[in-house]
Amino acid sequence: MSPKKTPTKKELMERVAKLEEELESAKNLADQYLNQLKYAKADLENLRKQSQKRAMEMVEKANGELLKELLPILDELELIQKKGHDTEAYFEGVGMVYKKLLKILESQKVERIPALGERFDPFRHEALMEVETTSVPEGHVVEEIRPGYMFRGQLLRASLVKVAKNPEVVEIKIEGDECE
Repeated sequence: MSPKKTPTKKELMERVAKLEEELESAKNLADQYLNQLKYAKADLENLRKQSQKRAMEMVEKANGELLKELLPILDELELIQKKGHDTEAYFEGVGMVYKKLLKILESQKVERIPALGERFDPFRHEALMEVETTSVPEGHVVEEIRPGYMFRGQLLRASLVKVAKNPEVVEIKIEGDECE
């Protein structure tokens, strides 16, 4: 084995100078990466804000379009109100307004949830109460209190319903006169 040579002071100073240069170079590179990261983060934040702004503008535009479709219904309701209370004309006008509103909802892909006679579905129906009956199978909707609606496959409002329940049958055993 050969003994290790001890570095001289000059060699050590050169080595330290070289390491200091490498350290300075690494610090410069780290600063450069940090600045790039800060710019990228700021760009990402700006993009997120722009996306949110665009999304809000789209929602407002869609709401505006829907409200514009509803304004003629408001106009017709005002006309009905001004004409007085001739019951036949009044109900005819309300019926026409109702049909127009249904058309608007249909054009917006709003669908009524079927309820009456359907199997109770907790994701589409909200049970108000259970009703004992034998005319409808247990767990099926007996009565729809308030209709529910779906919008493009998403629940807008659940149907408020009464659900069938089989009546409990109680056997009564009468003890008494026994025939022999």
